[in-house]
Amino acid sequence: MIEMIVKPKRAERRPWEMFFIGILYASISLLLVSFVFSKDSVLNQYGGILMITFTVICSLPFMYYLIKLEEGKDVEISKSGRLLKEHSKAISALIWLFMGFVVAFSFWYLVLPEYTPQNFNAQIKVFCAINNPANFDYCIQQHGISSPVTGNVARQQLLINIFANNIYVLIFTVLFSLAFGAGAIFVLAWNASVIAAAVGIFAEKSLVNLPIGILRYMIHGIPEIGAYFIGALAGGIISVAIIRKDLEGERMWRILQDSLLLMIIAIVILFVAALVEVYITPNFF
Repeated sequence: MIEMIVKPKRAERRPWEMFFIGILYASISLLLVSFVFSKDSVLNQYGGILMITFTVICSLPFMYYLIKLEEGKDVEISKSGRLLKEHSKAISALIWLFMGFVVAFSFWYLVLPEYTPQNFNAQIKVFCAINNPANFDYCIQQHGISSPVTGNVARQQLLINIFANNIYVLIFTVLFSLAFGAGAIFVLAWNASVIAAAVGIFAEKSLVNLPIGILRYMIHGIPEIGAYFIGALAGGIISVAIIRKDLEGERMWRILQDSLLLMIIAIVILFVAALVEVYITPNFF
C-alpha cells in the first residue's frame, strides 16, 4: 500500500509530489526503527542500516516501474534530444524524492536527539571518516566538524579526492543498478542519510539552523545526487532491457548509446559538483 502511493507516470507529470513521498517514506522508516526496533538489544546497534533498509523497501516498487518506463522510451524514441528530455522528467522526480529523504532524516535527527546515536550510528561514522579521519574517535564522541581545508594546493588535492570518491560511488551505483535493476535506490537512500547526519551536526541541535544546514550541503549535493540518479537510470535501463530481451539488433545499439550518453553526462556533472564543493561552498559557510 504505502510504497505505491504515487505511480511513475504521475510522478513525471508532477515531480514535486515526490518530495512529500520522500518525507513520508523516510519518516515512517525512521520512526519504525526508533520506537519498535530500539527495544531489541541487538538490532538497535544497526539502526542506521535498518532505517535505510525500510526506506529502500518503500521505494523499490516505484524505482523499478520508473526504470521500466524509461527503458520503454529507449525502444520507442530514436532521437537523442527528445530521449534526454524524456529522461529528465524521471531524474527530476528522483531528485525530489531524494530531497524528501534528506529533509525528513535531518528533521528527525534534530527532533529525536535521544535516538540519534542509534538511528545514525553508521552515518556519523562515515561523516567523521571523511571530515575528520585524524581524530575519528573524538569526532564520533563529539559529533564535531573538522576545519575546512584552505590553500590552493590543499584544495586541489581535496578536489581530486572528492571527485575520485564520487566516481567510485557512481560506478558502484551503476553496477548495483545493472545487477539488481532498481537496487541502486539503496546507495542513494544511504547518501541521503549521510548528508542528513552532516546537516544535523552542522545545525548543532537547533531546528532554526536546519534550513541553512540543508542549503550548505545541497548547493553541491543536488547536482551530485542528480548525477548518481542518471547513472542509476543508465544501469537500470540496460538491466530492464536484458530482462525484456530488448538488446537485439538496432534497439540494442540505441539503448547502449543512450546509456553511455547518460554516463558521460553524469561524470561531467560530478566534476562540476566537486568544483562547487571545494571552491564555492566554503566561501559562504
